[in-house]
Amino acid sequence: MTSLIVAKRYARALLEIGKQDGKLDQYGQELAGLAGLFTASPELEQVLANPAIEFAERSKLLGVFLDKLGLSLMVVNFFRLLMDRGRIAAGKDISAVYSRLLDQEKGITRAEVVSAAPLKDQEVARIKQVLAKMAGSEVVVELKEDASLIGGVRARIGDLVLDGSLKSQLDALKDSLRRGDYA
Repeated sequence: MTSLIVAKRYARALLEIGKQDGKLDQYGQELAGLAGLFTASPELEQVLANPAIEFAERSKLLGVFLDKLGLSLMVVNFFRLLMDRGRIAAGKDISAVYSRLLDQEKGITRAEVVSAAPLKDQEVARIKQVLAKMAGSEVVVELKEDASLIGGVRARIGDLVLDGSLKSQLDALKDSLRRGDYA
C-alpha cells in the first residue's frame, strides 16, 4: 500500500512537470523504458535498492545506466532523486501509475480483448467502437489470444469484464444442468 502511495506522489509530480514543459509523452516513454530495464534485469534493481551496498557505488552505477540510455535531463534528475531518497525500487510502480495518469489526462481508456483466434480488422474496429461508447472516451485495445475460450471474445475495461466466450457459455450451461435449472 505504501509503495503505491509513494508511486502516485512521484508520478503526479513528474506528470505536472511534463504538462508545464510539454513533454508528457516523452517522460512516459522514458519511464517505461527504465521500468522495462528493471523488469528485464531484476538484479540491477536489487543492487540499486540494496542499502548494504555503499550509496556512492549504487549512485555511480545508476549514473552509468542513465548516461548510456540518453534520457532527458528531467528523467535523469528524477531517477537521481529517487536514488537519493531511497525510492529507486518504486521506479516500476511509478512508471505504471504515470502511464495511467497520462491516459486519464488524454481521455484514453485501456481495454484488454481476448479471443480464441485472431480477430479481423473489422471485428477489432467494431469492438473498439462498442467499448468506446461504453467508456465514453477513446479506447486503446490490447489484443490477446487464448485458445481455451473456444470461440467468442472476453473484454476487460477497467473493472468491468464482458465475457461472450463460448467457454463461459458452456460453463454456465453446465452449472445450470448441475443445479437442475433447466425447464
